[in-house]
Amino acid sequence: VQLVESGGGLVQAGGSLRLSCAASGGTFSLLAVGWFRQAPGKEREFVSAIPWNGGDTLYADSVKGRFTISRDNAKNTVFLQMNSLKPEDTAVYYCAARSFVVRRDAAAYDAWGQGTQVTVSS
Repeated sequence: VQLVESGGGLVQAGGSLRLSCAASGGTFSLLAVGWFRQAPGKEREFVSAIPWNGGDTLYADSVKGRFTISRDNAKNTVFLQMNSLKPEDTAVYYCAARSFVVRRDAAAYDAWGQGTQVTVSS
């Protein structure tokens, strides 16, 4: 499966962005999709994930209550709505896919997109 992220950009603190992860070449409806991010000089970290059936989603504590993950299987796309953005949310955001169930560890994911830059100014 191939993944392409979009929707990143520059936003002021307190603003919002919606990231999209479009999938092709696989059975999207059977895939769990996760969002990860990597800031300069830091390790890649888990942000959020949604299982194949859109059921129990996962969030990192740092984004809980501000970010919402969702999916539209008819469009083979997963979304990450990011509200109340903070400068510390600045990073390259990646989506990744694996079969069925969600995991927080990046190593569990088989396919990755190229990433989209999110920059939050103070």
